[in-house]
Order: sequence, then structure tokens, then C-alpha cells
Amino acid sequence: MSNTPHELAEEFPEHVAKMHALKTGDAHFAKLFEDYHEVNRAIHRAETDVEPVGDAHMETMRKKRMVLKDEIYGMLMRA
Repeated sequence: MSNTPHELAEEFPEHVAKMHALKTGDAHFAKLFEDYHEVNRAIHRAETDVEPVGDAHMETMRKKRMVLKDEIYGMLMRA
């Protein structure tokens, strides 16, 4: 598979160890992390026309990714 843009390790490279620790020790963080990757992969498939979607659906997915990323970042900053 090609490199998927917006991977969390690329977005927050300085927090990779903290993300790993939170994924294994905080069920809520682990769920947010998986939800983020799920929507990010769906966006990548849509952007590469593997699974095309309409503009409105793409916008909804991007907003969801942004909300998840903001919540993940907040948890990283508090950890």
C-alpha cells in the first residue's frame, strides 16, 4: 500500500512513544486512535478513486478526521 497522508506518527512525530503508551493503557485513546485511522484510510481510498465518494461525504469524513485529531492531540498534551 502506498503511503497514506495524515498518519498520526507523521502528524505528531515527537509524540510517537506517548501515543504507543496511551494506546496500550487508555481504552478511550485506543478507540480514538483506531477511529482516526479508519476514517483516514477511507479518505485516502476516496482521494485515490479506489472508493470514490461525493463531495459532501468527503467533507464530512474530513471534518470527522479533524475532530478526532484534535481530541487525540489534546489527550497527548495532557498525558
